[in-house]
Amino acid sequence: MKTIKRALMGVLATCGLLSAHAALAVGDSPGGPAVNEINFQPPVTKIAEELYHLHMWMLLLCTVIFIGVFGVMFYSIIVHRKSKGYKAANFHESTTVEIIWTIVPFIIVVLMALPATKTVVAMKDTSNADLTVKVTGYQWKWGYTYVKGPGEGINFFSTLTTPRAEIDGKAPLTDTYLQEVDNPLVVPVNKKIRIITTANDVVHSWYVPAFGVKQDAIPGFVRDTWFKAEKTGTYRGFCTELCGKEHAFMPVVVTVLSDEDYAKWVDDQKKKMANENDDPNRTYTMAELMARGAEVYKSNCAVCHQPTGKGAGIFPALDGSKIANGPIANHVSIVLNGKGAMPTWGKTLNDVEIASVITFERNSWSNHTGDILQPRQVADARNGKMPEGGDHLSGAAAAPAGASAAPAASGAAAASGPTASIGAKRAVLASRVGKVQPEAVAARTAPAA
Repeated sequence: MKTIKRALMGVLATCGLLSAHAALAVGDSPGGPAVNEINFQPPVTKIAEELYHLHMWMLLLCTVIFIGVFGVMFYSIIVHRKSKGYKAANFHESTTVEIIWTIVPFIIVVLMALPATKTVVAMKDTSNADLTVKVTGYQWKWGYTYVKGPGEGINFFSTLTTPRAEIDGKAPLTDTYLQEVDNPLVVPVNKKIRIITTANDVVHSWYVPAFGVKQDAIPGFVRDTWFKAEKTGTYRGFCTELCGKEHAFMPVVVTVLSDEDYAKWVDDQKKKMANENDDPNRTYTMAELMARGAEVYKSNCAVCHQPTGKGAGIFPALDGSKIANGPIANHVSIVLNGKGAMPTWGKTLNDVEIASVITFERNSWSNHTGDILQPRQVADARNGKMPEGGDHLSGAAAAPAGASAAPAASGAAAASGPTASIGAKRAVLASRVGKVQPEAVAARTAPAA
C-alpha cells in the first residue's frame, strides 16, 4: 500500500512540474488557447455562445445526476451497512420503479435534445452569406480562395511560420508557437462568412474554437459552414483531423477587421496580385527568378529545409546537396512529384513559382550553378519532357579523368604534328566538361582530302 501511495505521489509531483514548466515556457496565445485552459475559449460568435451555454447547462445537469445517483448509493452503503444489523431486502421487480427510471431519462434526453437540435440547425444554415471563401486543405497548409463577395478573386496559401529552431528545441518558445502563419484568412466584422471546405490530398478539418466552427475538408467532396464574428481581432485554431506527420504544423489563423480596414486590405491584395501576375510564357531574368524564388522558398520550403538551406532532422540540406547541384531534371522531378517526406508541389505551385524556387535553390548559399529554369521548361516537364543539363557534380568528377588524359594527348601531339595537337587540345577541353565526343573530335581533326 505504501508503494502505491509513493508511486501516486511521484506521478502527481511529475505532472505538477511539467505543468509549471509549460506555464513558464509560454504565455496565453493571443486569440488562441490559454495556458492550462480546461474550458471553451471565449466565444465571439452567436453560435459559439450557444455552444458554450449548452456545454455549461449539460455539464450542470450531468453533475446534478452524478451527485444524486452516487449520493444515494454511498448513503445506502454507509448507513445501511451490515455491521449495523441491516439486512438486504429480497424483491425481484417493481413496475412503478421501472416506469420512473424509463420516463425520467426520456424527459432528460428530450430537454437536452431540443436546444442542441436548434443550435445544430442554425450551424447548417449557410444561406444569405455576405462573403464566401473556399478553404482547401493541403499537406500541410491551407489554401484560401475568395469566391463571392468583397475580395472576390483573391487567393493565397497560409503556411506555418514558427521557426524550425523552436520546433527542434534550439530556441525558446514564443506565445504563438505553432499558431502563427504568413497569410491569415482576413474577414470583415459583423458579416456572415460562408466557408466551403475541401482537400487536395487527405482528410483535414478546419477548426476555430472562438467561432464555434469545425468542418471536415475531404478530397473530392465539398462541405460548408459559416460564422459571423462580432469582435475584431486575431483568432487561432487547428487542423483537427490527423493528416500526416506534420499535422500539428498547419494552424488556422483568422483576422477580423472593421469594414474600412477590410476594404483597404482588399485593395492592397488586388494590387499585390496585379504586380505578381505570373506569365508562364515569358522569359525571366536570373534576378527576377531569384527574387520570386526567395519568397516561394520562405513560404513553402524554409520550415523544413531551414532558411539557411542546412536542413533539419529527416529534411535534407539543400546547401551543397546532390539535388541542387546535380542534373536539373532530378531537381524538377522531386519538386513536381515529391519523394518520401517531400510533398507533391506540382499540384500546389504554378510553373513560374516552381521555376523560381528551383533557380533560387541552385544559386543560393554555397550553390553557384548559374542554372536558370524557365516556366516553359516546367510546363514541358509536366508533360514528360524533362530539362537537360545542370549536372555540376559529374563535371567535377570528370576533372581527374581530364587531367590524366592530358599526357596522352600531349604524346599524340608530339607524334602527329600540328593537326593532331589541335585535336588533342580539343579532346582535353571536352573531357574537362564531361562531354567528350570522340566522333566530333575525329571529324574536326581529320586532314582535308
